[in-house]
Amino acid sequence: MALRHGAGSPRCFLPGDAACKFFLLIRMEIIRTVADLDARLSAARAEGRSIGLVPTMGALHQGHISLVDRARRENDVVVVSVFVNPTQFNNPADLATYPRTEEADAALLEAAGVDYAFMPSVSEMYPRPDTRVFDLGDVAKVMEGAMRPGHFNGVAQVVSKLFAMTRPTRAYFGEKDFQQIAVIRRMADLEGFDIEIVDCPICRAADGLALSSRNVRLTPAQRVVAPNIHRILLESLDWAKSMSVAQVKARVIDAIDSYPDMSTEYYEIVNSLTLQPIRRWDDVLSTPGARPVGCVTVYLGDVRLIDNIKY
Repeated sequence: MALRHGAGSPRCFLPGDAACKFFLLIRMEIIRTVADLDARLSAARAEGRSIGLVPTMGALHQGHISLVDRARRENDVVVVSVFVNPTQFNNPADLATYPRTEEADAALLEAAGVDYAFMPSVSEMYPRPDTRVFDLGDVAKVMEGAMRPGHFNGVAQVVSKLFAMTRPTRAYFGEKDFQQIAVIRRMADLEGFDIEIVDCPICRAADGLALSSRNVRLTPAQRVVAPNIHRILLESLDWAKSMSVAQVKARVIDAIDSYPDMSTEYYEIVNSLTLQPIRRWDDVLSTPGARPVGCVTVYLGDVRLIDNIKY
């Protein structure tokens, strides 16, 4: 059971000036069906309450909880979906090995003060095959889009369903999946969703490794090596002061690949808004508000890790 401060909780003073606050006991509800979810959220909307949605695939960690914490601060009701979406996996082995920890996830979410954990079955989310094909444009054609055909269409399918089911005021996504946020913004525009897409900073372990559900698959030896991805990206900020885009790209890839168990799938330096690769650092000047972002995917053994850095 989660303890949550009541809004504007009064203070009472006990003998010896010991202060206390009144707490409101809130029990998170696990919801399995779209009908039950709609019933709960329709009531909240009727009361004029704002709704924050945090879509996840489970195997939750503190990166997810940081999204929940922000949603909690900015909304009256918080919904977290926990669903391993099969349509976004182009590799059946990756789907089969994706970690599933529902009981632990529920405990984390309740402790974080979530109101509703939406944990549907595949048949509940896809009562019939979803054959929709989204015109996601150029943001979905590079990097992950090129390496994982169909992946972003599957992301658009499931997130559009979640948006339609919850009709949130705001939806929260982590910047570790930098390209995915651009794809979701594109999908939301295409589908006409009036939802604020909130991108949140990458959450990292003390040694710099970007938190990811896939990190649990790393062996102890690999876990020691993995933080070097972020270390090299940080070093590249200095390299960029005197090197060309092509030189920085090559040096990052060489540095990562110098570790025997690490292999770079791609490292691209892109326009942060269009997601298109840049050739010169000042190429982004033609897009107001854009900046260069380096996006990397690395295989550490058979575990696929992603990260990014803003220049």
